Amino acid sequence: MIRKLFKKSGKKTKLDAFIKKYNIPREYLSINRKAIIRGLLVGIFWGFIPMPFQMLAVLAMTPIARFNVPIAISMVWLSNPITMPFMYYMEYLTGTFMLGMPHLRVELNIHWFESNLGNIFIPLYAGTLFYAIFVSISVYYGVNWLWIRSVKTEKRHAKRKRNLKSKKR
Repeated sequence: MIRKLFKKSGKKTKLDAFIKKYNIPREYLSINRKAIIRGLLVGIFWGFIPMPFQMLAVLAMTPIARFNVPIAISMVWLSNPITMPFMYYMEYLTGTFMLGMPHLRVELNIHWFESNLGNIFIPLYAGTLFYAIFVSISVYYGVNWLWIRSVKTEKRHAKRKRNLKSKKR
């Protein structure tokens, strides 16, 4: 499990010194189930939103919700220059479908985007909100369920191991 990996690393003193030096709340770097899944939720949500400075939007959320900031920022980078065109086109098509609008034939050049920005803006953001909300909440609940299941399985294996040791004696 991930928490065991970090507990074994032994770099806690360096992390503690970093936190103390820069006066960072510990929750922003915590490695527990709630902090991780909240970081995934926030990061994936902002990663789907087509806007500049997505990482600053994540940082703006830190006073509102305590989450693992490095995880959230890394999730924002799922939408990178390679994945953005595919994500935004998928979001645009979904938005046109949801709004019942015909979709335009997209051309990848600046002139086309300048002349059609008004036509693609609303469908793009309708699809964006759908995917941002749906995917981030799905990942939140999915990882939460997997984490709890992993802990239960780990406890069950530890119990079996203890029972086997006691039977051998």
